[in-house]
Amino acid sequence: MISFFEASLKQLSIHHTGNKILDEYYRLSDKPLNISDEVLGNLLMQYFLKPFEKVNEVYRFCHPNDNLQLNEVYHFVHEIFENNELFHENSQQLAKHLHDVANHPKIKSGEFYVAFFNNVQIEGEQLEVVGVFKSETKDTYLKVYPEDDGFGMSFEQEAISINKLDKGCLIFNTDQKEGYKVVVLDQTNRSTESAVYWKDEFLKLKIRNDSYNQTNNVLGVYKNFVTQKLDDDYEISKADKIDLLNRSMKYFKEKETFDIEEFGNEVIGSAEGIESFKNYKKNYEEEYESPIADHFEIAESAVKKQARAYKSVLKLDKNFHIYIHGNKELIEKGYDDDKLMNYYKVFFREEE
Repeated sequence: MISFFEASLKQLSIHHTGNKILDEYYRLSDKPLNISDEVLGNLLMQYFLKPFEKVNEVYRFCHPNDNLQLNEVYHFVHEIFENNELFHENSQQLAKHLHDVANHPKIKSGEFYVAFFNNVQIEGEQLEVVGVFKSETKDTYLKVYPEDDGFGMSFEQEAISINKLDKGCLIFNTDQKEGYKVVVLDQTNRSTESAVYWKDEFLKLKIRNDSYNQTNNVLGVYKNFVTQKLDDDYEISKADKIDLLNRSMKYFKEKETFDIEEFGNEVIGSAEGIESFKNYKKNYEEEYESPIADHFEIAESAVKKQARAYKSVLKLDKNFHIYIHGNKELIEKGYDDDKLMNYYKVFFREEE
């Protein structure tokens, strides 16, 4: 969804931010970095932009008081878009704000980058972009080079790998009144409390409630409904669960729009099951404050993403795996009294 084959890096400012709660301070540069080396420029483009090639979710800036101007990152980025001469000054303000929200002992210090790009493409539109990034992870690199009649070796410690962007965010200069189009990634501390400081405390983002998000949410909610909720209400076999998941994926791959009534009738089938799914969906919307429409356009990219998480494998002890892709009526479950074991009977016409 994001491409940068025509993009160019126009400005870059680098600062350093520490952990406020550990009494680590911040260091601000006096001026932007002068990038005269073409190779360095290309490496920076790869470092900053390439990790976003497979990012699909689009966010908006928000604020608890519903006043976007109170969102610090939105405010400073908006000033950059309005007047590019204020780029470095506002990059310093962004660095100070990042330091202010570093209030968890596990937050690492690191370099903070603010970049200005031209012609980065999102959803078919080429736009100006402000990127904010942070590098926290350092590596040691070995360098081997020819020397006399053999080779020499050196090393560099505390270096940054261009293939390991720790945290990043791209803000696209469009939909300004709605909070811009924003894509984000955080590849460190994703399972810890300190992870929230980048997206929730520093950026203050909410997911854009578009067709991608609606499709992704319904498929995720339905998968949890089948794999977790149904066991509480019904006696249902794993083969039947897989069939329900396969039918839902078939629906989303073949249809252009989602309609909850049509989906319930074609996929779930029973009135009791349909009502149970609607209640499960409603509880999800209330718990996560994320409404899902009963009718929306299906996003193919979200279907492809969720298809990887939908399992159609029936695992039998440690001996057999049965992959169920089609008609569930062609597989039967039984119990052998002599062997005191369950069994499946599979019907087919040709062996391939």
